[in-house]
Amino acid sequence: MEKIHMTTLSSVLEKLRMKKQDNEFAMKDGCFTTNGNKLYSAEDLTIVRTYRFEGESDPADSMILYLIEAKDGLIGYSMDVYGAGSNKEEGYDDFIKEIKVAEKEETTEEEF
Repeated sequence: MEKIHMTTLSSVLEKLRMKKQDNEFAMKDGCFTTNGNKLYSAEDLTIVRTYRFEGESDPADSMILYLIEAKDGLIGYSMDVYGAGSNKEEGYDDFIKEIKVAEKEETTEEEF
């Protein structure tokens, strides 16, 4: 059986850093921001790739990373624990669901 090389969260974050796409989107005033100044509504954003990471021994290590592009060309990401352990601000889940998705396929293999 062929072994599939799986992407790790740290390798994805490092590749984003190298591409200068390591802007972390965070909730502020019901919108996303990357620097605390400019606010992005869900209509301003597109999820271009989704990565899921599952802990080998602990289900609490399950993370999701959304690679997001803003209409102004800024590319960044938002991360969350998925499942019952989510600890994001109130409204995060509803906000992320409002963002248009350009690539519905989840990515776990190293592709970018």
